[in-house]
This record gives sequence, structure tokens and C-alpha cells, in this order.
Amino acid sequence: TNIAVIKYWGKRDERLHLPLNSSLSATLDSSNLRTETTVLASRSFEKTRLWLNGKEQVVDAEHLESATRFQRCLREMMARAAEHVSHLNNKGEIVNVAKSEWSSYKFHVISINTFPTAAGLASSASGYACLVYALGQLFGVKEAFEGEVTCIARQGSGSACRSLMGGFVRWEKGTSP
Repeated sequence: TNIAVIKYWGKRDERLHLPLNSSLSATLDSSNLRTETTVLASRSFEKTRLWLNGKEQVVDAEHLESATRFQRCLREMMARAAEHVSHLNNKGEIVNVAKSEWSSYKFHVISINTFPTAAGLASSASGYACLVYALGQLFGVKEAFEGEVTCIARQGSGSACRSLMGGFVRWEKGTSP
């Protein structure tokens, strides 16, 4: 997770989570303060589900902003999936998945913060950074340009783009969407 040294004060683009001003944060010690996220994928799952610290969250309601942000990150990462990936299933067997097949899968996401949620330690930023990283590993995503994954994480939580890096991180406000 990270803690802002210079905060961003509002958004100039709500959908893309683009800040009004540049900001600076410090990444905290990940051995004590971190988010751990596991993503399971299966065609047999009835629906995509998310558990945060053991409590199931709503991820399929279009009217909830948090569900919309989750779905946007999932959709954006799936769109960048490698043409083919191989993973071990829970039986130790190799499963090959083509990019075109991911749309037939549902996902179970288990995310745990090792620090208090909603306590001023950017838990949503840490959560979305970890979610996007885990999805990138699952889908075999290779960035088309440096920082592409941070742009997607930012769509879940603006500060998530800072949580993917270590040390002091500056988030530039930029000049275009």
C-alpha cells in the first residue's frame, strides 16, 4: 500500500480517475502492510464473485460504482490477454486457454488486506493494484507500453497506479485523457 505525501485533490476525469493535480506517495513496507489477492478461473463457476477480507462484495450490479470499477478492470485486463496461456489446475494438470476462451470463464477473487481497511492507508488503491497484477498474471498480459497496467489499475482506484511501484512514486496529472 502507499500513503500520500502530496495528495491529489479531486478528479478532472471521473471515469478514468485522472487527477486535477500531480501527487506523491511513499510505498509502505510490504512485509507488514500489503494486499494479497488470488484469482481463480473456471467455466463451472456460476458467476464472478469477490471476497474482501472474508466478506463477499457485490460485483455484478451496474448501478454500484464499486462493481462498475471492478468489472472495468476485469474487462480491460481480459482484453489484453495473451493469445495462449498455460496454467496448472488444482489437480496439477496443465490447462491451456486461448484468448478467445476467457469470455466463457467466471472468476472468484479472494483479496485480503494485512492492515485495516478504510483506515487511511489506501486499501482500495492497494486492492486494485493487486487485483490488476493478479489478473495480468492469469491472462499472461504483456504491456504494450510502459505503465499500461497502471492505467488500468487507476480506473479502479486513482491511487492504485502508485501502489504498483515501490519507494516514492509521483503520479503526474498529465495533459490528455
